[in-house]
Amino acid sequence: MVARSSEVRPSAVRHSASPGVGGRRGRGAGRLAGLGLGGVALLVLLTGCDVGQTFHGFGWPQGGISPESKRMYDLWIASCVAALAVGVFVWGLIFWCVVRYRKRGNALPVQTRYNLPMEFLYTIAPILIVSVLFYYTAIVQTDVDKLSKNPDVTVEVVAFKWNWQFNYRDGQGPDAKTTASTLGTSEVIPVLVLPTNRSIRFEETSRDVIHSFWVPELLFKRDVMPGKIRNVFEVSSLDAEGAYVGRCAELCGSYHAFMNFELRVVSPEKYDQFLAAKQAGKSTQEALTEIGEEPYAETTRPFDTRRTQDNFNPDDVPARTGS
Repeated sequence: MVARSSEVRPSAVRHSASPGVGGRRGRGAGRLAGLGLGGVALLVLLTGCDVGQTFHGFGWPQGGISPESKRMYDLWIASCVAALAVGVFVWGLIFWCVVRYRKRGNALPVQTRYNLPMEFLYTIAPILIVSVLFYYTAIVQTDVDKLSKNPDVTVEVVAFKWNWQFNYRDGQGPDAKTTASTLGTSEVIPVLVLPTNRSIRFEETSRDVIHSFWVPELLFKRDVMPGKIRNVFEVSSLDAEGAYVGRCAELCGSYHAFMNFELRVVSPEKYDQFLAAKQAGKSTQEALTEIGEEPYAETTRPFDTRRTQDNFNPDDVPARTGS
């Protein structure tokens, strides 16, 4: 009789517990719905404010000065928001499972196998997410790499160990002629002067090793290759006047860290005056002074070459003034 009653009691308990299980399932569904609503609310809050400024660009430089830089920045912010939304949803499910299916005794919870809707969801959802990200990435990349037939300004960027030369050209390609040039030295930071509201093409080449032309506010950098390779990119316009530091972003040798330059963005009228002064034989510093700009770089300064009698050059060698 004892054995029979012990066999009946679990059955009775199971039958009497069924409504409780249903209730727990209902509460679990409610929690899951609440989690989904919380994720939607988070997305609404994120899209209703300046997400990039609030979260410091999610590690991406802010303050782009060209339309291309702003498109890349928007793509980065949107990708981070999407990743954050997916992360919040996944973390919520993990914590919900931890709480919902925590151990309450020695009995195992109900085991679910071959849940086709769930398997379909976690297979298709990542594919859809990657496809959407790939689509928008391809759109922005194609737009950023687009070249026009006749840009307003063409600048040849020549890198060498360990400085820069900027040649203002009258056309595109290696056969174009240089109408004015700025050469950096160890004592004078080279200043690249460019106008606002004009399309600008950068043609890059190196005299020795691989360098990299990088202005953080352009949110774009491309390697400067030696030999016959000419890396080319364009910006449709520069939107903000000012002085912006430029750097070599490729480890190129002993003085790589000090291989800086400055991008000086001025009005189109000042740019035309600057170029005319350069073509008249004036130095970059003289031409900058003529248009009312600071003659020397404001965002960076020359490095200490440590040239002494004990290494390779004496201190009394006169400093060059640049060109």
